[in-house]
Amino acid sequence: MNTTVLRTELRRSVAPWAGAAVLTGALAFLYLIDGSWWRGGTAWTAQWTSLALWTRGLLFYLWPLTVGLGALQGLRDHRSRMPELLSSTPRPAWQRAAVPAGATALALACAYVLLVLVGGVQVLAHTDYTHLGWLPIATVGALFLVAGAVLGMGVARALPSMLTPPALTMAAFTFTVLMNASLGHTETAAPNGVPESEPNRLSLLSPTVEEVHNVFVTLSASVHVGQTLWLLGLAATGFTLLVAATPRTRLLAVTPALAGAVLALLVLPADPQRMYVVDESAATPVCDGPVCVARVHRERLAEVAGPGRKALRLLHDALGDRAPDTVRENTAVQPDGTTPRWSRDTVLFGFDDGLVGGAKGEELTRALVAEGMAPDCTPVGWSGVGGDLYAQAVAVGWVLGDLKPLPGTEASGLHHQVDAEARPVWKKLRALPRAEQLSRIGAMRDAALSCEGDAFDALKGGGSR
Repeated sequence: MNTTVLRTELRRSVAPWAGAAVLTGALAFLYLIDGSWWRGGTAWTAQWTSLALWTRGLLFYLWPLTVGLGALQGLRDHRSRMPELLSSTPRPAWQRAAVPAGATALALACAYVLLVLVGGVQVLAHTDYTHLGWLPIATVGALFLVAGAVLGMGVARALPSMLTPPALTMAAFTFTVLMNASLGHTETAAPNGVPESEPNRLSLLSPTVEEVHNVFVTLSASVHVGQTLWLLGLAATGFTLLVAATPRTRLLAVTPALAGAVLALLVLPADPQRMYVVDESAATPVCDGPVCVARVHRERLAEVAGPGRKALRLLHDALGDRAPDTVRENTAVQPDGTTPRWSRDTVLFGFDDGLVGGAKGEELTRALVAEGMAPDCTPVGWSGVGGDLYAQAVAVGWVLGDLKPLPGTEASGLHHQVDAEARPVWKKLRALPRAEQLSRIGAMRDAALSCEGDAFDALKGGGSR
């Protein structure tokens, strides 16, 4: 295919319109809707892996659209009433099919690349952590669009009807929904007894991915390989249908897709923990003395180092030898609904935590003291206000000698509620003999660090030793 033929095909086909629809539709979705893709460290413009995963998530809507647009392109010869004329020419059928398929694939791939570039420019402004681990995620996303369009073209060529494009669009959308709901997910019981939905290997046949909740999560290599095999099979089936001339050939054209699905299911991992894995490079600690952040947030080490050291000094003054001696960003990735795991020797924090997020200077010091004294035991992925937050307020007030609103509670409007619950307990605690104060603080820390018992109840004397 030379460039002249390609330019001609781009001018007279729906290929550029398909690319424009994908690009404008994706950008409109991202910029006109205020969603979680704009918030926290996992925003689509915050990190490269988050960018790749969020743009893959858009394929939930874009992939069915490209399948339908591909089918519309595949009907062109039928609408022009030219199939018999073209079949009588000496030019091989695969060459005739390669021109529109190549033009459509090029337009869609360019649209996806431009979408990633729009986000990539903003990522460069937000982080200095660069890597290539996100490229396979984005590449497979572009391949999903190309394979879907070629498949749509082939099916429309085999079933030339004006009903084919909308029917294929709905079929593709239904497939995507099922793969991300009933067929692609398995109901499991979390350790706390609450039922949870986990993806199985069938969900990986879908173009989209799970919502991004943690900056340290990425897709495993086996997922990329398995999805590539599946997509090559789909594309081969679509192209074979484009050139097939007999019913028998069209029937045999389904073979590549079936073979790709079988091979993909053999390669794709069955365990959700092997689908979405920890990005070890991003989680590597970068330290300034006893204060460490993950490599992905290394540009924020300077703002954490000073408050982190001060928080450690305050904790040592209050707890003595039982105080933690390091501050580290929490890079553990746990399934939603599970109980957090905390360390007695290390203050673990996250930049998206309710207390730490947005805190700077003295507020950050208070937030780290709170995390070191009484870390939150709310199950991973859940949110709520209760005894953990009240215990943190009392604990920080006990260490600093003054009960002030916790970082983040004023902006959220929770400071009045927290103060109403915590202040009476804080006053009673400070009125107790020193030994009893230490006993209750110790009981509170035991309950908070183990996530067994009620830390706030321990401060009130219900769990004192």
